[in-house]
Amino acid sequence: MTKAPFCGKGERASALLGLIHSDVCGPMNTQARGGYQYFITFTDDFSRYGYIYLMHHKSEALEKFKEFKNEVQNQHGKTIKALRSDRGGEYLSQDFDELLKECGIVSQLTPPGTPQWNGVSERRNRTLLDMVRSMMSHTDLLTTFWGYALETAAFTLNRVPSKSVQKTPHEMWTGRRPNMCFMKIWGCKAYVKHQMSTKPEPKSEKCTFFGYPKDTKGYYFYNENKVFVARTGVFLEKEFLTNSGKVVEENPTDLETQPLRRSTRERHEPERYGFLVRTHGDVIIVDQDEPKTYQEAVASPDSEKWLEAIRSEMDSMPDNQVWTLVELPEGIKPIGCKWVFKKKTEMDGNVQTYKGRLVAKGFRQIHGVDYDETFSPVAMFKSIRILLAVAAFHDYEIWQMDVKTAFLNGKLEEDVYMTQAEGFVTPENAGKDYNVTTMEPLRKQRNPDLIMDPNILLSASISYDEMRKYERYRHMITSLIPLTKSLAQQKHDHHTKSLGIRYVSDWS
Repeated sequence: MTKAPFCGKGERASALLGLIHSDVCGPMNTQARGGYQYFITFTDDFSRYGYIYLMHHKSEALEKFKEFKNEVQNQHGKTIKALRSDRGGEYLSQDFDELLKECGIVSQLTPPGTPQWNGVSERRNRTLLDMVRSMMSHTDLLTTFWGYALETAAFTLNRVPSKSVQKTPHEMWTGRRPNMCFMKIWGCKAYVKHQMSTKPEPKSEKCTFFGYPKDTKGYYFYNENKVFVARTGVFLEKEFLTNSGKVVEENPTDLETQPLRRSTRERHEPERYGFLVRTHGDVIIVDQDEPKTYQEAVASPDSEKWLEAIRSEMDSMPDNQVWTLVELPEGIKPIGCKWVFKKKTEMDGNVQTYKGRLVAKGFRQIHGVDYDETFSPVAMFKSIRILLAVAAFHDYEIWQMDVKTAFLNGKLEEDVYMTQAEGFVTPENAGKDYNVTTMEPLRKQRNPDLIMDPNILLSASISYDEMRKYERYRHMITSLIPLTKSLAQQKHDHHTKSLGIRYVSDWS
């Protein structure tokens, strides 16, 4: 039998002192100054304002709760409605139970072994201890000063924003915004002026700042095993930050110097290979020789085919209303573009299609100015496997279509400007740029029978005459591959040719 999961959120208090979270932490391995080994926290659920009290023993929890209750009820003119705690012995004592009943406070105890139900106090203890460890690691004070560090951490935590409340806990607790200008870096050195000093002696002494007193304005300072309170001082915070981030370097003379090992491997540019085709056990390497720039495509031996691919790409832009040619607004820097060329080969390595794509240089875009989010719609392999499994189970016929030009992005909300494509700049429009407004998605044009992927057409029973209803897709379809043997019939060739589609059959 496993433990049931914890899900959902508890009901929040609607006013101050409606619910108080409490927990005792300790004993600590090192006693704090004053002999303290424990501390108890009280956190208001509505404001998340917290109190902390140091204790010598856990039995002092009742007295600390009385002290807390008297202070907060007197300050706010309200009474505590409920107290949530774990099942620690300090909360289950008869005296504690009688006090709660006498004051009309509802006790909310967590079930055994479920500290999650007292999560506010548990997280508060963890946050406080993490802050104490960080503060102690950046100072040279003894570990016994953890009590002062703990009180400073709670003091700071009440004055910083929290995810649980809209304002700071201090503002929700007191109704006033906290003043942070007096706060200093804990553990930094400071010069404090002597109350009484003689003329030949220095007027100040160097001390260590380590806290804020509760009952007076000022700071706690420590010097020569003496703790005292002073109204102000000259704090050396910059020096403290510099020293705390300093890295101790090893003496280079103590290290054995070894000569740097250099690789003897010859450096050369990687060779570009095409597809590997196996023929009679031999491997033939076919070089695709794809141009990298527009100038290379124009000057290549297959320039006519590359230019045809380029013109096909440019013709699809106005058809899909991708951009409008406008004057570039003042202060706007357009995004560049480039041509990407690719040869699409068949299984035997022969070139089937020459493709040219005009792409924007997206790395020039600035997040929040040119775009807010990025995404790439891709087909999931498990979705295709499910489709094929369903088709095989019901003996469906699957047809695959190769889409020439697909625009899978919706309309752009931002104003995006792109430079004109190389090779298509006319003299009368030389000073203009593209205002990319929309990329019409293919999904708005496809038939409802096209599911899961725009390249796959699934139908339970496709007749030869039904193929003609997809005639409006003929400008997007280049080949049709039957994936079931029942479609591999010669008379399909007649119907596919009527639509301008090349029919491919691998069935014997």
